Formats: sequence, C-alpha cells, structure tokens
Amino acid sequence: MTSRTVIGLTGGIGTGKSTAAQTLASLGAVIVDCDQLGRDVVEPGGGAHEGLIDHFGPSIVGEAGTIIRPALAKLAFADEASLAALNAITHPAIDTEIQRQIDHSPTEAVVVLDMAVLVESDLGAGMYHKVLVVESPLELRIDRLVTLRKMDRADALARIQSQATDEQRRAVADWVLTNDADIADFEAAVAQWWHREIPLSA
Repeated sequence: MTSRTVIGLTGGIGTGKSTAAQTLASLGAVIVDCDQLGRDVVEPGGGAHEGLIDHFGPSIVGEAGTIIRPALAKLAFADEASLAALNAITHPAIDTEIQRQIDHSPTEAVVVLDMAVLVESDLGAGMYHKVLVVESPLELRIDRLVTLRKMDRADALARIQSQATDEQRRAVADWVLTNDADIADFEAAVAQWWHREIPLSA
C-alpha cells in the first residue's frame, strides 16, 4: 500500500466488536477508539466541553469543571431538539479528533475506526473506505451481556433493540464476520479475514 487504508468497524453490543478491535491491533492495525473520543471531547479542554456548558448551562458542571454525565444526559435526552443540540456540539469535535488520529498514523497504516454508532450517526462520514461489521445471534448476545456484564436480561434486550439492526449494518457492510463460537475461534476468524483482505485497494 502507498497510503493509509481506513476501515470502519462496527457491531452491536454483545457481538464482540471490541474483541475484533483488539485482535486487529495485535495484527498491526492502528485502532481509533471513537467511543473513547466521545468521552474525551467532553472533558475540560476537550473540543465539546465549553460548547456543552454554554448550551445546557452550569447545572451540568461538577468539580474541577468536569461535566456531570448523568446531569447532561437528563437534559440532552429530554427531547429531540436537545439531542440534536448535543450531537451538533459533540460530533464535530469527535470528527476532528478522528481525523487527527488518522493523520498522525503511519502513512501506510491500516487504520480501524472502532465505532459502535457507525450506522446510527454520521460520525467519521467520508473518512473510512470500507466497513467491517461484527454480528452474533440475538440469544448469544443476550447471554454474553447477562453473564459477562451482569446485565438484567430485559435491560440487555432493551440495549440491543435501541441500536441499529443487523439488516441496517449489513446494508453498509463490505464484510460481515459472525461471532457465534468461542473467543479463540473468533480471534482466528478475524486473523483469517485480515490476511485474506489486507492490504486492499481503497
């Protein structure tokens, strides 16, 4: 390759997207954790910090100027207009950080944007060349969330249903990896995909 290849990686909660990202990192990919960037931009000094305070008011500010996330969420998710305002403030800041990390990666790197909401949002739009989706059967996802994250079954199902559907993710996917076995088998499947498809033409 003569230039960076940027791949969007997504998958619903409980599918094993994070395992895929970790495996890809071990194979040499540069991982951009977009969920972490979403947390970073609201911290003091982050690109969305002052804008959020200006819009939602001082009631969301805690000690040392940090934003109280539950207080922000209560206001931001109160109605569609408030949620749109939240996204309008945070998404450009996140996109700036995504682009910065891409630009600072090695010139011939494979950069993977680890993004839970790739389908649900416009984050990173135009920055990735292809999309890798991880999916798992519904009952297996619920079982993982109940067993590994100690979530109530109803809560686990609600979290899954609040996200994009498998069909919506497949509609934007260039590749789909199914994680329906043990972790070692899935890590092997990710490695096989990497060696088969990377490098690729953007």
